[in-house]
Amino acid sequence: MSYHPFSDSTEASSSGGIGGASTISSTVDSVMTGRPSMNSHRSSHSQDLTFKSATGAGAHPGAAGASLFGPSSPSTDILNGSGTLQGSISPHAQHPLSPSGSTLSGTNTIGVSKTSASHDEQVLAALPISTSFDEATLRALCDMECGTPLLYDRIKQSIISAQATSTFFKKRATIEEDYARSLMKLSRSTAESYAAGEGKAGTFVSSWQHMMRTHDQLGENRLRFAVKLGEMSEELATLSKEVDKNRKQARETGLRLERNLQDSEASVEKARTRFDATAEDLERLLLLKSGESTKSGEIQSSGPPGKRTLGKAIGKSGLLFKNKNPQQILKQEEDIRSRTSTASDAFRKEVLATQGVRQEYFNLQLPRILRALKESSEEIDNGLQYHLTRYAFLYESTILGDGMAVSPIPAVEGNPGLKTAAESIDNRTDFRTFMSNYQIVHARDYRGPRREGPYEEGFLNNPAMSGLASAKSTSAPSTKLTRPIFGVHLADQMARDGVEIPPILEKCAEAIEAVGLQNMGIYRLSGTTSKVQKLKGKFDADWNGVDLMNDEAINDINIVAGCLKLWFRELPEPLMTWELYQGFIDAAKVENDRLRHIRMHERVNDLPDANYATLKYLMGHLDKIRSESDHNQMSISNLAIVFGPTLLSPPPADLSTHHASNGTGLGDNAANAGGADAAAGALGGAQLQDMSWQCKAVETILERYAAIFVDEGEE
Repeated sequence: MSYHPFSDSTEASSSGGIGGASTISSTVDSVMTGRPSMNSHRSSHSQDLTFKSATGAGAHPGAAGASLFGPSSPSTDILNGSGTLQGSISPHAQHPLSPSGSTLSGTNTIGVSKTSASHDEQVLAALPISTSFDEATLRALCDMECGTPLLYDRIKQSIISAQATSTFFKKRATIEEDYARSLMKLSRSTAESYAAGEGKAGTFVSSWQHMMRTHDQLGENRLRFAVKLGEMSEELATLSKEVDKNRKQARETGLRLERNLQDSEASVEKARTRFDATAEDLERLLLLKSGESTKSGEIQSSGPPGKRTLGKAIGKSGLLFKNKNPQQILKQEEDIRSRTSTASDAFRKEVLATQGVRQEYFNLQLPRILRALKESSEEIDNGLQYHLTRYAFLYESTILGDGMAVSPIPAVEGNPGLKTAAESIDNRTDFRTFMSNYQIVHARDYRGPRREGPYEEGFLNNPAMSGLASAKSTSAPSTKLTRPIFGVHLADQMARDGVEIPPILEKCAEAIEAVGLQNMGIYRLSGTTSKVQKLKGKFDADWNGVDLMNDEAINDINIVAGCLKLWFRELPEPLMTWELYQGFIDAAKVENDRLRHIRMHERVNDLPDANYATLKYLMGHLDKIRSESDHNQMSISNLAIVFGPTLLSPPPADLSTHHASNGTGLGDNAANAGGADAAAGALGGAQLQDMSWQCKAVETILERYAAIFVDEGEE
C-alpha cells in the first residue's frame, strides 16, 4: 500500500510519541500557507499602508501601529543597529515651508539664515509653493520597485543644481564687489583731484560734487547687493551639504534595513532545511513501521505536484533500521519526533518573525525613509527656487535703487540726480562770478597797457587838471584794500568793523563744520598754497562779500582751514598775547591736573576782551572737531600740536633787546649788535624748548573748554 508521509493515517495517528503524521502535516501546511511569496511581498502589502494590530503569540513586537499617514503615526528616528530609527529623518517632519519645521541649525528649512529670512517675507509670499505634503506621490513611490533609488538620484540632481547656483552667486558677488569698490574709489579720487586742481567753480562745482556723490551711492548699492549675494551663496552651499548628509544617512539606513530583511529570510530558509530533514527522517520511520517496501524502485510520491519525492534517499535509509529491535526503533522514533517538533517550532518562529520584519519594513520603515527623502528633495528644491526668486527680487531692487539715485522721483533734497545736476549748471553766472573774483584778486598784479595815457589832449595846458590827475594817480592804490583783515591787530579790526567775533573766523568755522567735520586730518593737512592765497585776497578785498559755501575753495575744505590758520599766524601779536606768554607757559608746567586747570583758567581770564571772545569761539569750534576724532583723526593732542605755536608764541627778539640796543653811543654799535644777536639766538632756543609747553597750554584749554568758557546757563 502506498502512503504519502503527510496524508492522514489511522495507524500513524494511533501510534505513540508526540504526534502522528497528521500533526506534521497540519504543522507544515499551516506554516507554509502563512508564508507569503518572496517575489510578491511588496505588492501584497503596498495596497493598504495601514498597519493593523497583529494577533497571536508569534506576532512581531513592531507589528502594532496606527496608520502611517495619519496624524497619530509615531515619530521615530533613523534605524540604528538594533532596528530603531535615529538621526534627522522623521516620518512626520514638517513641510519645508512649515513655520515649525527645521532641519538645519541656524537656518530655516529652505536654507535661509534667520536674519536674512526676516527681511524677505515678501519673497516667500510670492513663491508659488504648496504648503501641504503630497501623500499621493508618496503612495506611488511606495508602490514602485525603484522608489528609493529614484529619490536618491533626484536629490543628487537637486544638489548639483544648488551647488551650481551657489557658485554663480559667489562669482557674481565678486564681480559686483570689484565693480562697486572701483566705482567708489573712482568717484572719491576724482572729487579730491578736482578739488586740488584749477577747475571751474560756481554752479559747475556743485553739480560735479552731486554727480560724484551719486556715483559713490551707486557703488554702495552694488556693494550691498554683493554682500547679499555672498550670503545667499553660503546659505545654498550649507543647504546642499545638509541635504546630501541626510541623503547619505537615509541611504545607509535603507541598506541596513534591507540587509536585516535578507538576513531574516535567509534564517527562514535555514530553518526550512532543518525542518525538511527531520520530517523526512520521521516519514521514513513511519513507512518502515507500516511494513511498506523500502526498495527505491517501488517508492513513489502519491502527493500532488510540488510535494517532496523521497526517491533513493528513503531507499538508502532502510539501512539505518536494519538489525534493530522494536525497542530501539521506538526510541529512535521518539527522538526523531522530538527533533521534528523542535524544528517545526523554530521554523514557525522564523517565518512569523520574518513576516513581522517584512511588514514593518514595507508598511512602516520604507515609507518613513521615502517620506524623509521626499521632504529633503522638496526642501532643496524649494530652497533653490526661493534663492533664485530672492536673487531676482534683490537684483530688481538694486536696479531700481540705481535708477532712483540717478533720477529720484520726486527729487530729494541734497540728491537732485544726474540729469538735474547737469541741468543746474549756469555757465553765464559762473563766468560773471569768475570775472568779479579775478578782477579783485589779479587786477592789481597785471601790468598791461592802459586804455588812457598819462598825457591826454589839453592836459599840459591845464595845471588844475594836471594836479587833479596827479592826486588821482597817487590816491588810486590806497582804495584797493579798504578794510584788510590779514596782518591787522585783532582789537583794531574788530573795533573798525563793529563785530564781536572776527568775520573770517565765523565764516571759515561755519564752512568747516558744514562739510569738513569728518574730513581726515582737518587743520593738519594744508591746502594748495596758491588757492589759500587766492582766498586770502578775497577776504582782504571784501570779507563781507565772501560766500564760502558757493566758493571754489569749498571743494577742498583744507583750503578754508589753511586760510584761517594763515590769518592767525599773520596777526601782529598772537591771540594769547606776548604779555601773558610766560604766565601760560608756567601754568602749563604745573604737574597737578586740577591746579594746572585753575592756573590756565586764570590766565585766560586775563586776556583782553577781543582776544578772550576770539579764543572762546575758536575753542568751541575745535571742540566740535575733536568730537569727530573717530572719523577725522584729530584728537585734542593733534589739534594742540597744530594750534599751540600759532596761538601762543614767544615775543620777538627785538622786543627783548630793545632796551639794550637803545641809548648807546655810536662806538658801541658793534658790541650792541653782537649782544642783540646773542639774545636772539638764546630766544630762538627758548622758543624751541617751550614748544611742548605751548602745545600743553592749548591742549589744557581745549580739554577744559566747557569748564573755562561755557557757563551753566549756556549748556
